[in-house]
Amino acid sequence: MRHSDTVFAQLLKLVPRHVFNTLAKANHSGGELRRMTRWSQFVAMGLGHVARRFSLRDVVAALQVQGARLYHLGVKSSVTRSSLARVNEQQPYTLYQELFGKLYSQAQALAPRHGFRFKNKLYSIDGSLIDLSLKIFPWSKYALGKGAMKLHMGLDHDGLIPAFAVVTDSRVGETTVARQLALPKGSIVVVDRGYSEFAWFVSLCAGGVYFVTRRRANSLYEVVETLERSAGDGIVSDEIVRFIGSKAVKAGVPELRLVTFDCPDTGKRYQFLTNIRHLAASTIAAIYKSRWQIELFFKFLKQNLKLKGFYGTSRNAVLTQIWIALCMALMVAYLKFRSATGLSCQQILRLLDINLFLRRDLLDLLAGKPPEPPLPYRGQAELAL
Repeated sequence: MRHSDTVFAQLLKLVPRHVFNTLAKANHSGGELRRMTRWSQFVAMGLGHVARRFSLRDVVAALQVQGARLYHLGVKSSVTRSSLARVNEQQPYTLYQELFGKLYSQAQALAPRHGFRFKNKLYSIDGSLIDLSLKIFPWSKYALGKGAMKLHMGLDHDGLIPAFAVVTDSRVGETTVARQLALPKGSIVVVDRGYSEFAWFVSLCAGGVYFVTRRRANSLYEVVETLERSAGDGIVSDEIVRFIGSKAVKAGVPELRLVTFDCPDTGKRYQFLTNIRHLAASTIAAIYKSRWQIELFFKFLKQNLKLKGFYGTSRNAVLTQIWIALCMALMVAYLKFRSATGLSCQQILRLLDINLFLRRDLLDLLAGKPPEPPLPYRGQAELAL
């Protein structure tokens, strides 16, 4: 029987230690950490996300039970609640923000392509509120006596993994963050009507980036050209339009394509606005429909990782927990691509949770292979008479 580390130890090996240590040195504040290290922080917080521990005390207790196994996780000294809370509060969360970028590159190398025929990169961009208690987090005021932070994210449809993320105060608008993004030339970005800003559309066109969104109901336009459409695919009309509203004229919006689509499932009519000319109108409708994947990803994050109860009350502690959650999501996605088992990320997380400290080969576990039988116990060697 071959030797295997614990499932959790194998999961943590997806993070190169030399890369992590380099990032930890670059994102350090104050004096040298003696007993509690940034790696111990990552191990503890990662355990909290995967095993869905309720509190910081619960996380520390779950680690202390493992005893000697902590050494194989790279944790050289016991983790205490006070030291973990202090590191979460004082050490910059930017370590995990940069680690997120490294893990995305690692997962992207194995990610399957999106299901469309075109070769352009496809991203969905959206924002989602992360609810906080205003009594516990008084700095997070949102509206109507509620507290929240906002996670702005771009989902790469190659593998359906987060490609970039920005965490802001809850009142920061979507287009404020979108204007700061440097999207690759030739890529396609799909957004909802909350991102409908003419100045941003102009900058996307100037940068060679394609977009698909829904038309705002109050936007004025005139039809320049009517394009041919194929029958039976739900397309009502396919037109080239010019916006004539004062804001659109001032921003210098070029002529855009307007696709009107009747959804056969809901019976609703949608109007999609895009600067794409080389794809069929039915493909434009399918691209916008794929935007729903980012909503499903937000749902996955909030239901399966620890983003509903936070272990610290400071802004830095909350940001640390959010960024580690995104890192864990990328690690689980990498396992999904590498194992090629067809399991969902949610199913993989549940398998990890149940078998976290068992000595099983991680890929065999994901493949559903039964554990190898233990070696027979021989007891004390018999005397030869």
